[in-house]
Amino acid sequence: MNFRKKISYTNNGFQIAPLLDVVFLILIWFISASIYAKWETKISVKVPTAKTGKYSKRMPGEVILNITKNGKIYMNSVQVSEPRLKKLLNELTKIFPYQPVVIRADKETPYEYTINVLDTCKEAGISIISFATVHKE
Repeated sequence: MNFRKKISYTNNGFQIAPLLDVVFLILIWFISASIYAKWETKISVKVPTAKTGKYSKRMPGEVILNITKNGKIYMNSVQVSEPRLKKLLNELTKIFPYQPVVIRADKETPYEYTINVLDTCKEAGISIISFATVHKE
């Protein structure tokens, strides 16, 4: 008995459809990643320069607090008042006790506004706080 059937293999050539699927998925990923990167810098905050500043890796779930030169506070690109910021940070530290926070204060921001935000973070129980700077070239 011959159980083998005669199967003829034909060369279908180069399949471009799977390649296009992968290219479009990568394109969509890069477009969405660039949109999220722009949201952080949408607020006109010019951070000060530092000679010893170094790039640190972003921590997952970190909160970015922007302080403008007129004292307005933006939490992840949304303007909040100090009492609202304190309430949000308190709720956040109940869920995530080691919540990291990055403070991006404008270089022309009065020292008082930065210290008020720092006090608010400390009152909420946040201990992982870093300040954003630009490396001096």
